[in-house]
Amino acid sequence: MPEIAYVLVNFGGPRSLDEIPSFLTSLLTDRDVIRTNLPRLLHRLLFSRIAKKRVKTVERDYEEMGGKSPIFDDTEALAKQLSCQIGAPVITFHRYLDATHENFKKKISALTASEIRVLPLFPQFTYATTGSCARFFEEHLPWNVVTRLRWVRSYPDHPAFIAPFVRQIKKTLKLNGLKEEETFLFFSAHGVPLSFIASGDLYLDECKQSYQAVMKSFPESSSLLAFQSQFGKKEWIKPYTQELVKDVAPWIDGRKNLLFLPISFTSDHVETIQEVGKGYLPKVEQQGIKAFRVPALGLDPEWIQGCQELLQSSFLSNNQMLIRRLGCKSLCFSCRKLCSK
Repeated sequence: MPEIAYVLVNFGGPRSLDEIPSFLTSLLTDRDVIRTNLPRLLHRLLFSRIAKKRVKTVERDYEEMGGKSPIFDDTEALAKQLSCQIGAPVITFHRYLDATHENFKKKISALTASEIRVLPLFPQFTYATTGSCARFFEEHLPWNVVTRLRWVRSYPDHPAFIAPFVRQIKKTLKLNGLKEEETFLFFSAHGVPLSFIASGDLYLDECKQSYQAVMKSFPESSSLLAFQSQFGKKEWIKPYTQELVKDVAPWIDGRKNLLFLPISFTSDHVETIQEVGKGYLPKVEQQGIKAFRVPALGLDPEWIQGCQELLQSSFLSNNQMLIRRLGCKSLCFSCRKLCSK
């Protein structure tokens, strides 16, 4: 058996209020997240200014969360527990925490394992998350490291993800004394621009796969899949969570209770704790519906076991297969070079 090392990749959230400006700048200048036809330098200048303007607004959310995001600590703790269970190194990559990148590059470059397996903590594939991390690796890691990377590309309906997610829902129902037949399951995934899907991104299809897989365990509930966290003026995939919560009567199917489900998030952060918890729940409750937020999987023991199972998957992709090739009109996972076919 070849020696194997492991990597967990996640967004990385600000670890302090002081880290918010660099986090936002790194996020908003990522050309896999915000796509323009601007030259690279002009794109960076423009979105660095936008990031600077958003700091004050975002800062209030993080202050209410204790001055930081839980993503960093949760990802580090998950890696430590996985390393103990697997008996091999598990290192972490935090995409938008620039201050952590040098240490990460040193750690991964020092690995001698013949294979390095990478698990993105994004269940559904999109070039804006998993693809962005793969591009970073291609551009910043030694080639002899990149060629050893083997990715668990995505796992939208894999039992290792679906089973702990279902369990988390059932725990929330029981904890709050809710009956399944009286509860509406509102799946709120992070949105992406509609243009991403039109260019070949699999994200929407994979969100639907996750939604359908989970609902097999809740035949007595009504449900829908919506999308949150829109940014900018482009049209994003619909329906929008923020629009649906304004008036629940047309779609809630007479249910007394509503659960918000973070189907595209495995770690709680500002978009689950603040956007859902402080933004959407009160709007629903004002309409006479009891509303609750199901926590993300985080450090749930069954999810930790699920991560171990996913890392042992035999369906793996190399790094190049996950990168959106600029100028390629026909995007596919087998596209290994710039092309215009």
